[in-house]
Amino acid sequence: MSTHPRVTPRRTKVGLVAGGLGAYWPQFPDLLPQLRRSSARVAERMEALDCEVVDVGFISDAQEGAAAAERLREAGCDLIVGFLTTYMTATMLVPVAQRSGAPVLLINLQPTESMEHATFDTGQWLAYCGACPLPEMANAFTRCGIPFRSVSGYLEDERAWQKIARWVRAAGVRATLRHGRHGLMGHLYPGMLDVATDLTLVSANLGGHVEVLEFDDLRVRVEEVTDAEAEERTRVARDVFDLADSVNEDDLNWAARVSVGLDRLVADFELDSLAYYHRGLDGEIHERLGAGMILGASLLTARGVPAAGEYELRTSLAMLIMDRLGGGGSFTELQALDFARGHVEMGHDGPAHLAISSRRPLLRGLGVYHGKRGWGVSVEFDVTRGPVTAFGLRQARDGRFGFVVSEGEVVPGPLLQIGNTTSRVDFGCDPGEWTDAWSASGISHHWALGTGHRAAELRAVADLLDVDFVPVQPA
Repeated sequence: MSTHPRVTPRRTKVGLVAGGLGAYWPQFPDLLPQLRRSSARVAERMEALDCEVVDVGFISDAQEGAAAAERLREAGCDLIVGFLTTYMTATMLVPVAQRSGAPVLLINLQPTESMEHATFDTGQWLAYCGACPLPEMANAFTRCGIPFRSVSGYLEDERAWQKIARWVRAAGVRATLRHGRHGLMGHLYPGMLDVATDLTLVSANLGGHVEVLEFDDLRVRVEEVTDAEAEERTRVARDVFDLADSVNEDDLNWAARVSVGLDRLVADFELDSLAYYHRGLDGEIHERLGAGMILGASLLTARGVPAAGEYELRTSLAMLIMDRLGGGGSFTELQALDFARGHVEMGHDGPAHLAISSRRPLLRGLGVYHGKRGWGVSVEFDVTRGPVTAFGLRQARDGRFGFVVSEGEVVPGPLLQIGNTTSRVDFGCDPGEWTDAWSASGISHHWALGTGHRAAELRAVADLLDVDFVPVQPA
């Protein structure tokens, strides 16, 4: 919904190595050419998944496997795909997995759905024998302490390719986090013990860097915004939002200035996400900056740089993950339970992911921000009707992160008109039972609400990051 272009995510780099047992080639001269054709087809389909494929070719023995391992190590891949075309020994792929430092996906895709048993000779059968080494690889990888995952099917099996595509997307999200720079500006909302995050644990669990910022970093950039830039940003706001009668022109102009300053802050510090909060006092500049964040933070979020209020670092990270999976991801908390209709009402004041709004979002002027100091313009909308996923990051007592996930559906119904985002979500069960189960998961009181059912994709991301996956779906 923003008139500014979305950020261009880092392209996922996938290393591809195919292999088979070299002892077969002189015995069955037609086998290797057939397997190479299959390998070329896999490379072609991998390229179609919008990733950069580093194809190191076909290996036939341990020496070639070691050479492929070095090439893939140097390439710095986000995912290694090992294509088991026929039987091959584990020693051919273990070095690839050990040296690359990237997650490993083993694929077993035979040429067609089934063999022609009446006419096949041994050489033709061996082209269908990629399943044979999979248990061997699994055993060896487990004994070597190497995590792996696998997909079995046939070359044009769309079900299998959907699974492969899911792992590629998950690897892209993992890479976004590993290379990410996440802004944390201001200070913790006083008393929110659940929101407090040990910054070292972000690097330990997810990778990446947390850039600690002051509100003065924003202040100096807002001070440099020209009248012309503020007027242009006001025009953008009018293009993107409907404006309620309660919107004050001075407040809108101030929010526009803060928005331009936020864009510069994000650019200068090369941020992929931002969490912020500042209490302020008696209308001084830092209070005004904090109160003026909502417009700019929402525009940034729609562009793929999620921004969350109340210093919610883990939720800004959850929003980033959901956004990169294509689900948007809007800053969310519980608002009320509708037992008459069986719905959970959830949303938040402040920034929102405009790209997943069910309608043209509204800017409403507020003289009071509940629970916060200041005043100004705020965003009001509900998430697009249909399947949604609630997703947050929990921090356990031992410091381990976990993905807390629940799939539901946004449904029609009455909504508050108070300058907040509000969505009605049906989780297919009593709303009180869902709320109890969701709370028992260890989630904080904020999370991301995104479009689509994303549990399978989020499970894959959690697997690649080696964090816990905690599904919440009461019967």
